[in-house]
Amino acid sequence: MTVLPGPIRQIGFVVPDLDAALADWVNLGLGPWFVMRGLPLRGLYRGEPCETVLSVAPAHSGDLQVELICQDDQTPSIFTEFLSSGSAGFHQLTYWATDLDATMAAVRAAGWPVVCEGGGDFGVRFAYVEPPNSPVAVIEIAELTEATAARAALHP
Repeated sequence: MTVLPGPIRQIGFVVPDLDAALADWVNLGLGPWFVMRGLPLRGLYRGEPCETVLSVAPAHSGDLQVELICQDDQTPSIFTEFLSSGSAGFHQLTYWATDLDATMAAVRAAGWPVVCEGGGDFGVRFAYVEPPNSPVAVIEIAELTEATAARAALHP
């Protein structure tokens, strides 16, 4: 098995203001957006328990999903870490795994640090990893479930 399961399915952007970001993306012609606010996120961030609240909005451009992510509080997380660097915008590439356990075993065997992992609250388990010597700093691996497929209008 290769480390990453299949094609890139999503590009994630972390933004400080979801409504402003939505307006900018709508001006670029992307939409409709499925906006979900006040979602609890529980998991581990850099090995420590993390509970935070997110607002997210996915939309599609062909088969590629674009997701806007806005953390609603200041709890230390992979998202506040990114924003504290002075950046906002492109954050991660996302791959969807039909067998998340096998994919994560491959990630760990490859020595990729797991920065954040969790799941259940969105109906999907996920992990954010930092692949060494990669053109991207963060990759999300999300479990492809019926809920994921339904939100993406795909069939597993």
